[in-house]
Amino acid sequence: MSNTIPEVPPRATPLSGEAIRLMNYVDDVSTTLRRVLALAPTLTVEERQRLSDYLKNSSPNADSVLAALSVK
Repeated sequence: MSNTIPEVPPRATPLSGEAIRLMNYVDDVSTTLRRVLALAPTLTVEERQRLSDYLKNSSPNADSVLAALSVK
């Protein structure tokens, strides 16, 4: 039997209000994308293609935001 105290894992640093606000924005974007997915089947082929092109050309997009967040 050991007399050592088990090591407690470190607690996560609390998030700032700004970080929480930004996470809420991400939730809003996810909600919007779910709506797009839900309504996409109601569009014509041409409308879906135009929406697809519009989304591809949007800037900034999720990839550019992820790249900016990954900078150390």
